[in-house]
Amino acid sequence: MRPMDWQDDGIVLSARRHGETSAIVTLLTRERGAHAGLIKGGFSKRTRATIEPGNRVRATWRARLSEHLGNFHLESTHSTGAALLDSPDLLAGMLAALALSAAALPEREAHPALYEVLGAFLDALEHGEIRDHAEGWGSLYVKWELGLLQELGFRLDLEHCAATGVTEDLIWVSPKSARAVSREAGEPYKAQLLELPNFLRQDGSTADTIAEVLQGLKLTGYFLERHIFAPHQKQMPQARARLIERLAG
Repeated sequence: MRPMDWQDDGIVLSARRHGETSAIVTLLTRERGAHAGLIKGGFSKRTRATIEPGNRVRATWRARLSEHLGNFHLESTHSTGAALLDSPDLLAGMLAALALSAAALPEREAHPALYEVLGAFLDALEHGEIRDHAEGWGSLYVKWELGLLQELGFRLDLEHCAATGVTEDLIWVSPKSARAVSREAGEPYKAQLLELPNFLRQDGSTADTIAEVLQGLKLTGYFLERHIFAPHQKQMPQARARLIERLAG
């Protein structure tokens, strides 16, 4: 291979039309993070199925110089999106995770752990026992957003009270410090605090109700907006809003 060639495994995050039939495709790759490339004829009948969001691919990227957009050649290894077409809710969960990844991650910055976690989330949507329970996969999605925040340097401390340091009866989160607040310490300020759903306080637990999932999405959404999108004058992806609408019924 030439110096500006590489191969990697990837997940298709987005594909947008370029000209008549070509596509600019963004992947989340295992070793190179979010990476875009041009696929000539990407929207042709023969190739279009390969670039559906959620697909797992083996990617080859070629360019004359590393800073160029470059060209992708993709070989599909698994079609997650096609497997979810019979479930609009699960499809909405997948599309929200992909759109958020594409919008939030700096291009060409490696995040191998996030690649693995996103892949695990997609696997759970397709094959996991929780796929038939919105409380289950919705909880997993919220935890994935927490992981995205942590990966980008904005970890929430949900284990200790910001005011007293206690580890019990934590029911709120401070919007300023991104730390949990206990019931007793937060009572006088509860109008200014964010609700902390129970499933985020216990490893391996899931929400009991959709209302808890929505609480979790409100919590993560606040910090995504504050730390990731607002500083760059960007909007939260519409796919995330559509997921919330579906869950809210």
